Amino acid sequence: MGADRDNKTPIQHSRPFLGEKEAEAVARVIRSGHIAQGKEVNRFEGRFAEYLGVSHAVGASSGTAALHLTLLAMDIGPGDEVIIPTYVCTALLNAVLYVRAEPVLADVCRETGNIDPEDVKKRITERTKAVVVPHMFGLPVKMAPFLDLGLPIIEDCAQSIGSTDEGRLTGTFGIASIFSFYATKVITTGEGGMVVTGSRKIAAAVRELREYDKQKDYKVCHNYKMTDMQAAMGMVQLDRLPALIRKRRAIASEFFRRFKGLSVKLPPKNPGHIYYRFVVDISGVKRKAFSEEMRARGVLCERPVSRPIHRYLNIDGYPHAESAWKRLVSVPLYPALSEEEIGKIVHAVQTASFFKETAS
Repeated sequence: MGADRDNKTPIQHSRPFLGEKEAEAVARVIRSGHIAQGKEVNRFEGRFAEYLGVSHAVGASSGTAALHLTLLAMDIGPGDEVIIPTYVCTALLNAVLYVRAEPVLADVCRETGNIDPEDVKKRITERTKAVVVPHMFGLPVKMAPFLDLGLPIIEDCAQSIGSTDEGRLTGTFGIASIFSFYATKVITTGEGGMVVTGSRKIAAAVRELREYDKQKDYKVCHNYKMTDMQAAMGMVQLDRLPALIRKRRAIASEFFRRFKGLSVKLPPKNPGHIYYRFVVDISGVKRKAFSEEMRARGVLCERPVSRPIHRYLNIDGYPHAESAWKRLVSVPLYPALSEEEIGKIVHAVQTASFFKETAS
């Protein structure tokens, strides 16, 4: 599945896994004549809530929109603080700034790249209204320390649908959780997102705020609706999710086996990890030089986070995030990879000039 490629085309860092079922689902909606938000979105929301075992799921136009709506529904705004990790994409920063709250950056754990609960504790003030906890790269955060903070926790599951902490699905711990269905996420609707919550109040507010028309009384709302075309694709992708996760874990297992004897640190092993990214630690190697050599070998590797937020804001004091940005590289891993491509990635890493064989 996915786009065909010739031997001269580099293996992309990420690609969606799509097929005829997705095409037929979207075509069916187009033939129906109703392509905007409607019955298909309602069905997808119901299926998504059922999958997670939660009360409410509300579709949105993107993961960023989902977080923006969640913050609004929680009445977070000017004068409030929201703690987010610095080692994450700027979508979280944007959503906090959209509601004119103050983003408070926290460092991450060196071993995982996930937000550090001990650093979060140091940054809590009387103005802290929520902590956003992303499960980075498909590796679940240990949620107990965050739940013990006594603050509203918003899980960011943009990279972690299907991952588990202590056997429980990510997205089911916080007061609310947000998901992204961007083109290269675990499942995709092209663009799109979802708010998940056990709170009837939050769900109702999100539904009201995501569309501007047919309101009883005027309030500032947002055109953040999901379309029926996206939802139809999403239901096919959700059906595929168990197989997609099995494929990710199978490829990761192959990488662990084939890279074991190399002088490169491999990702943390965790039974709940879905390996949205296969992130390796290349400490002592110049990341740019490594990526350029991999490109020359036909394999595109990237930073798993393009730039930490503290660097955009010119703030110091985040040593683990700074270190992660310099030493972590993401090697292509996704279900659309063919066996030939997997072999090419393995060979490129095994024979890289930067790594030497070590005693295992």
